[in-house]
Amino acid sequence: MDSSSPYPVRSVLEAPDIARVLTRIAHEIVERARGADDVVVLGIPTRGVFLARRLATRLAEITGSQIPVGSLDITMYRDDLRLGPARALARTDIPDDGIDGRLVVLVDDVLFSGRTIRAALDALNDIGRPRAVQLAVLVDRGHRQLPIRADYVGKNLPTSLRETVRVQLTEEDGREGVFLGVREPAPAAEDR
Repeated sequence: MDSSSPYPVRSVLEAPDIARVLTRIAHEIVERARGADDVVVLGIPTRGVFLARRLATRLAEITGSQIPVGSLDITMYRDDLRLGPARALARTDIPDDGIDGRLVVLVDDVLFSGRTIRAALDALNDIGRPRAVQLAVLVDRGHRQLPIRADYVGKNLPTSLRETVRVQLTEEDGREGVFLGVREPAPAAEDR
């Protein structure tokens, strides 16, 4: 996070908290699925992929079986493509056994409006037909615009729309944590 910002930033989860949350979610998945025999874990780029890999590792530790893990690029399924600059495509990597007839656990870092998950469901529909789809998120910050909810939540973090939630993971950012900050106000018309 930008330490020069005049707006306070506070840590809401640190590295040990994230590890504990992923372990808890893994246990919840095993309990709810009565094992993990047909589970496939797919992360949504960028940080969702790293979280998915960590979650699959924890599931393997619990069950003693390898859990297929991959990534699901949703770029071309987003409903905001025309609203901003072009986005770089990420990689979709579906495990060799595919997703047909399996329980797919989608993993993302922050659940906000629900639009990313809607795009992920559309992308998944083009790849195959899972038996069921569940959602695991590190943080649910509320403010849904679509009727989507997570099955597994690391931390419910009620926020205002002015606040920002920033997830940093060692694999991408070189540090670990979830941080809550305040969005800087837009400049007044006379300042532009």
